[in-house]
Amino acid sequence: MKDRSQNLFGWILAFVLLSSIQFSCSSPQTGRRIADFNADWKFYLGNDSLAYQRDYDDSDWRVLNLPHDWSIEGEFSKDHSTRHNGGFLPAGIGWYRKAFTLGENERDKNFYIDFEGVYRNGEVWINGNYLGKRPFGYMGFRHELTPYLHFGDSLNVIAVKADNSLQPNSRWYTGSGIYRNVWLVSTGDVHVDQWGAFVHSEKIDEQNDQLTVEVELINKTKQAHEVSVQVKIEESGQVIAQNTGGLIVEDEALYKTDFTIKNAKRWSFDHPLMYKAHIEIKNKATGEITDNYTVDFGIRDFHFDSEKGFFLNGENIKLHGVNNHHDLGALGAAFNRRAAQRQLEILKEMGCNAIRMAHNPPAPGLLDLCDEMGFFVMDEAFDVWAKKKMKHDYHEIWEEWHATDLRDMVRRGRNHPSVMVWSIGNEIREQFDSTGLTITPELVKIVKEADPTRPVTCGLTENIPEKNYIWQSGALDVLSFNYKHKDYPDLPNRFPGESFIASENMSAFATRGVYNQPSDSIRVWPEAYNVPIKDPNPDYTCSAYDHVHAYWGATHEETWKLVKKLDFMSGMFIWSGFDFIGEPEPFMEWPARSSYYGVIDLCGFPKDVYYMYQSEWTDKTMLHLFPHWNWTEGETIDVWAYYNNADEVELFLNGESMGIKRKENDDLHVMWRLEYTPGELKAVSRKDGKVVLERIINTAGKAARVELTADRTYIKADGKDLSFVTVRILDKEGNLVPLADNMVNFEIEGEGFIAGVSNGYQASHEPFKASYRKAYNGMCLAIVQTNGKKGTIRLKATSDGLAATEIEINAE
Repeated sequence: MKDRSQNLFGWILAFVLLSSIQFSCSSPQTGRRIADFNADWKFYLGNDSLAYQRDYDDSDWRVLNLPHDWSIEGEFSKDHSTRHNGGFLPAGIGWYRKAFTLGENERDKNFYIDFEGVYRNGEVWINGNYLGKRPFGYMGFRHELTPYLHFGDSLNVIAVKADNSLQPNSRWYTGSGIYRNVWLVSTGDVHVDQWGAFVHSEKIDEQNDQLTVEVELINKTKQAHEVSVQVKIEESGQVIAQNTGGLIVEDEALYKTDFTIKNAKRWSFDHPLMYKAHIEIKNKATGEITDNYTVDFGIRDFHFDSEKGFFLNGENIKLHGVNNHHDLGALGAAFNRRAAQRQLEILKEMGCNAIRMAHNPPAPGLLDLCDEMGFFVMDEAFDVWAKKKMKHDYHEIWEEWHATDLRDMVRRGRNHPSVMVWSIGNEIREQFDSTGLTITPELVKIVKEADPTRPVTCGLTENIPEKNYIWQSGALDVLSFNYKHKDYPDLPNRFPGESFIASENMSAFATRGVYNQPSDSIRVWPEAYNVPIKDPNPDYTCSAYDHVHAYWGATHEETWKLVKKLDFMSGMFIWSGFDFIGEPEPFMEWPARSSYYGVIDLCGFPKDVYYMYQSEWTDKTMLHLFPHWNWTEGETIDVWAYYNNADEVELFLNGESMGIKRKENDDLHVMWRLEYTPGELKAVSRKDGKVVLERIINTAGKAARVELTADRTYIKADGKDLSFVTVRILDKEGNLVPLADNMVNFEIEGEGFIAGVSNGYQASHEPFKASYRKAYNGMCLAIVQTNGKKGTIRLKATSDGLAATEIEINAE
């Protein structure tokens, strides 16, 4: 540890000049105030036992904004202790510090700091005073600051230690640091507790909906206060119902009130209408507003039926779901609303309507987006209980923390209309012994005490009743089964009267743009546990034809064909929606460092099977033809097409018909086996003899230029918004060069910076934080972020021997 100056005056001067911010008011304010507390933190990667002290000299620390994931900034190395599960990226210990001031007129407020997530073992100090530790990196937490604060010109210093050094502690990439948002909250003496307001429906019918609003109040003074509680229900900016009541609050109290909402509009997947409940707390003696608290909620009716599956607002709907881990590709675990929104947009376009949060509580902002965009959510708490899967995973803190973490997850998420099922675990090992009989009811009881309105499930692998002790506990409301799809038809016989969800399916592998022949030869990689893969691709890729899967899984088509026929099966959840960092099955060794499971790659580029789901899960007329048409002359190539809203597809090679194909029986694609000849491959779909769509793939020539396409050319100048720029290598005719691996260099000017780069190749070791990236199979990605100022951003891409290009993005 290097020597640190204890000269308080010099330290304060340096801090004020470099990184302090003001948190003060020009005039007194009443009620609640929430400040975005993400800007201008100091960061140090490493450990220093004195860094919690208020007068510690951090003048040489890096200044950054949160959310922040230091692991994603690191280099890949097979020597990192995270190993393949963590994507061969670094972990370790990091410290964060932030200075701020509070005005004299804030002395009568109560102050809290809310962390949405710190991975891992987040410890917090204020002005040298220890506030506590939260080991679980996926659950948000709060600390009260009030007793230790300074007001006026004197600085306050928050210090946070994130310790992710004990590895491995996860089966997938976690990220490291304060990787979710931080908020500074101030209130009056009597106020709503954290996650302390709950709006739920007691009765829903066609004309009248009965709502109950519960408000948990706490009193920070030593004397009782009589308060009034006003609740207003708002729809689209208009107050449609309100009432006011009163009570005396000593230490804490519960206020309940009921509303009848006439002709309420239902929240649904297609029309996710939200309401607001505005809660105002007023001290009756002084007239002071001590708190104002807003809850966003939706009104909807849903249930699971043992014969017909899932119903939303009376409509029988099949859940078209995916499992997703929390990382955002090149951005790592650091939550960004726009990046998460883009993921959901891509999934929605595929026809997805459901997300299983695998296998941990998600960022609150992701739940907000699911509310706004219309997704069913299975909110999941744990990947392990007391029995471990990894050396340093959650089992180490189970006894002390599981009740708190589970209760907080439910309280935090219970107002979200998108959340319709709580999952207490995934593939839990206690399902195989009698401890499952006692732990399961305990967990369900914790959930029901916080939210009695939703069913509880658990991701199960054992579907033989006498072998599954979690099921035998009788505590679950809905049964969720992972894999073993061939047993699904018999589940109603094995578990009579139960409702079912296929919570995890497929484990099929693909690398975007890779095609191994023949396509109808199924590859089970590996064929059994701990058995080497036979004839793996030497470049650590997997074919994208949907014919490669793990021994415990199946192809996409095989599983979906079955699930869509089973009325009692509420739906299924693909493993996984997006590729994620870590867990690089089927290889699980260096150099593979990210997953192959995704229907969409790490860049957000769809793999071919994406379009199979689009043909099945949407009414959008589509036709997708693949693979590319650059091969060795005379080679035998399988050509596939996914299509819908048509009777047939005819394929032409250089103008000559290769035949008409129709989906027979339960086919989900059509195929032609051709001898490769360069030129033009064209597919034409027809309905009743009339052309519906055409798709053309040309043999590409040599790479000639770089193309840039932004998903949005106008973004917010808030320092957070992003533009995702797709980079394609084209020939002189404008065709994608399907095997191009050109190095692309980026230059950026104006009010933005490059937040990340990627190319979707699961064994690439180029850094995610860089100004360059090799194209992979003709494509790569650059992510542009605003710096918080309005103006123009210009991104230029160059590559040796190719025509350069640039794109303009406007920050407004």
